[in-house]
Amino acid sequence: MTTKGPSRKQDIIPIGNDNIEKFMKNSSIHVANLNRNLRNAKSKVLVDFIHSDLLGVTVVTNNVSLPSDLLIIKNM
Repeated sequence: MTTKGPSRKQDIIPIGNDNIEKFMKNSSIHVANLNRNLRNAKSKVLVDFIHSDLLGVTVVTNNVSLPSDLLIIKNM
């Protein structure tokens, strides 16, 4: 699911509650890996930050993600 706000874009990725803590411990590494993969795909989208919420993990990007960008994000 992608939501668009006035100043930022969000991609919400469902993830189990037990895995959220493990994922968030290394969130800075995940941001770097996501940005590297997006740049390799010649995407204009970059990940600004990741945070957890009730639905799962929210990935905030600098632009609205295309379906191909979402595939890269989901496959990480």
